[in-house]
Amino acid sequence: MTSSSSPSQAAQRALAQNYTEGLRADALMEEDVAWSHEIDGDRDGDQFDRSERAALRRVVGLSTELEDVTEVEYRQLRLERVVLVGVWTSGTVQDAENSLAELAALAETAGALVLDGVIQRRDKPDAATYIGSGKADELRDVVLESGADTVICDGELSPGQLIHLEDVVKVKVIDRTALILDIFAQHAKSREGKAQVALAQMQYMLPRLRGWGQSLSRQMGGGKGGGLATRGPGETKIETDRRRIREKMAKMRREIAEMKTGREIKRKERKRHKVPSVAIAGYTNAGKSSLLNRLTGAGVLVENSLFATLDPTVRRAETPGGRLYTLADTVGFVRHLPHHLVEAFRSTMEEVGDSDLILHVVDGSHPAPEEQLAAVREVIRDVGATDVPEIVVVNKADAADPLTLQRLLRIEKRAIAVSARTGRGIDELLALIDNELPRPSVEIEALVPYTLGKLVARAHTEGEVISEEHTPEGTLLKARVHEELAAELTPYAPAPLA
Repeated sequence: MTSSSSPSQAAQRALAQNYTEGLRADALMEEDVAWSHEIDGDRDGDQFDRSERAALRRVVGLSTELEDVTEVEYRQLRLERVVLVGVWTSGTVQDAENSLAELAALAETAGALVLDGVIQRRDKPDAATYIGSGKADELRDVVLESGADTVICDGELSPGQLIHLEDVVKVKVIDRTALILDIFAQHAKSREGKAQVALAQMQYMLPRLRGWGQSLSRQMGGGKGGGLATRGPGETKIETDRRRIREKMAKMRREIAEMKTGREIKRKERKRHKVPSVAIAGYTNAGKSSLLNRLTGAGVLVENSLFATLDPTVRRAETPGGRLYTLADTVGFVRHLPHHLVEAFRSTMEEVGDSDLILHVVDGSHPAPEEQLAAVREVIRDVGATDVPEIVVVNKADAADPLTLQRLLRIEKRAIAVSARTGRGIDELLALIDNELPRPSVEIEALVPYTLGKLVARAHTEGEVISEEHTPEGTLLKARVHEELAAELTPYAPAPLA
């Protein structure tokens, strides 16, 4: 027989329950309360004081605050850790090491941290993995030891070489061409420069597209007459990507052609006014922009890095004799310059081909300046500027080896040593430019009335004034001018004495 609970017992249990719930409420309101099994036994895990729950905890050792706040602007958010690899097929070991050192400078310019560099002697690069299967395994060990996340090859790799080498080393692999394209993409500022770099990148990327998974899946085929469009295999996703890239390339070429028209109009205007033009060409970081600033005060960016300036700059200059001419700073060159870039920047490089004189700037402090000269002349030959007169300007003479300067000045027929930083040799260079620029073909003497002062002004700007004398009848001018201006000045030529 079951006994029922009395009303007094039920009231006691209700009171106890209310008391327990009150304790829980008090515990939640109290900041420092001891843990008890009766009250906190059903909680999941450790409980913290309210002050600790509301506070931010500082984790020691994570601060990256710099002592010099000016370094923040130049600090990379994440530096890729790279290992360089080159194949030495010809020349001396010093040539191979110089090439790899240049690749290291390119990698640092792109924002990478170079950890190691290796060179392999081969007759020609391996068709499968660029360096051979055995050396690829050794390269994988080097990558693991150094903790690198990227391998940069000193050459242009085929799509198959990239895939096979990545399969072995298990990290990202890029070649010299992709590295230079990345630097150009970082440094291009003008609309034309960005378009040229984008076109070159798409030309490089098109044959190297890879597909897996969804990229190789078939799109819906095209049935006859529209229909349900379920017949036929259709094209894969990667084929669609290639088609879109080709369409973008066609659009980019049209935009560059339109920009080229504007450049040609300015160039024709200078030719119409018979203004001579001088183009500064040379290896990257040879000091072309510094020389332009020294000669014209252009204020172009100058930085001790590769491809610091890409966009061409044209400035007006004046010879010591008062002749006006234009001075154009062009994009820098480098050994094995990707042909994609030569094609994309052809409109920019035409400044060199259409100039009357080339100032070929070479770094006199470089270990192999002759190689720089050969690399630049190869590109000049590609753009069809071999007939333009050339002056070799050996820059950085203040930091160059005197024996190297003597050798270059002896080998090159028309060469001069200057220092754009200190101003050494600049006056001699200006005089040499004055002598080498094409001169007007007609020498004429005319008594120009004062009412036609514009003809005298044109003789100063478009020709070369030999003498000028002011007489009561007008300005007695003796000058060397082009044929069009000579025809306008001929009616005012003084009559010959009887």
